[in-house]
Amino acid sequence: MLSDESDNRPGWTPIGEEAVRAARLLHPEEHTLPRPRHRRVFTVANQKGGVGKTTSAVNLAAALALHGIKVLVIDLDPQGNASTALTVDHRSGTPSVYDLLIGEVPLAETVVESHQSPNLSCVPATIDLAGSEIELVSMASRESRLKEALTTQALDQLDVDYVFIDCPPSLGLLTVNALVAAHEVLIPIQCEYYALEGLGQLLSNIELVQSHLNPQLVVSTIVLTMYDGRTKLADQVAEEVRRHFGEVVLRTVIPRSVKVSEAPGYGQTVLAYDPGSRGSMSYVDAARELAERGAGVAAS
Repeated sequence: MLSDESDNRPGWTPIGEEAVRAARLLHPEEHTLPRPRHRRVFTVANQKGGVGKTTSAVNLAAALALHGIKVLVIDLDPQGNASTALTVDHRSGTPSVYDLLIGEVPLAETVVESHQSPNLSCVPATIDLAGSEIELVSMASRESRLKEALTTQALDQLDVDYVFIDCPPSLGLLTVNALVAAHEVLIPIQCEYYALEGLGQLLSNIELVQSHLNPQLVVSTIVLTMYDGRTKLADQVAEEVRRHFGEVVLRTVIPRSVKVSEAPGYGQTVLAYDPGSRGSMSYVDAARELAERGAGVAAS
């Protein structure tokens, strides 16, 4: 949980505390997280841009991976930001999620291990994905192309515990494919004035997918991002979201953080860029909540 902790121990300093947190994150062997009772496949969606969607997808994935969980990130956004953050090559011509959607290659041939953890892998997005929505319109089973690629057998071959599908900031065919392929939806909501703008349309689309294409789909997780504890507005938005969605909202909130914003510019997750930062530790706490829920462990 995000907190402003202080310590009265002799010799304690904020920098020292940050160093201790960083050391704990960089050597997580004694702090492994529980594996889920069954594989969890998340679509990370919000058609509103700039809410921390890709940031949350890659940092939750990295936090789980660093603590012993095998994770696959599928970059379904033509911008390829998730691929960049995970240090995965996504130049044109690279086997990618585009090849999966058009059925040219199997899943295993598109997966690339991230340099940031042996437990973390990614299906990259290349520029080829930019025109895929137009191509998908004329294809058979156009809403289910990703689901057909993510078969149980294909995922078993990779032995992954979690799959995060990072969607573009829109409600087009790519996002529909992600919703049809997933079991759960994770929605990042920023703690700002327009937080709920457009959320109703996203929930309506999810309901349509549930009714016609994927009845097992559930909105299981909401994560509050860009929290600024100096403002009353952030608390009001967080309270409103919790009142509407209850236990679906993670207890941990992700702070507005320069380090979280800087990390993608260096082609890294914030856990790799600055492991002792408040943003990094908040994503670790959020990942712990996610893992405990998936394993059926009572929240501590």
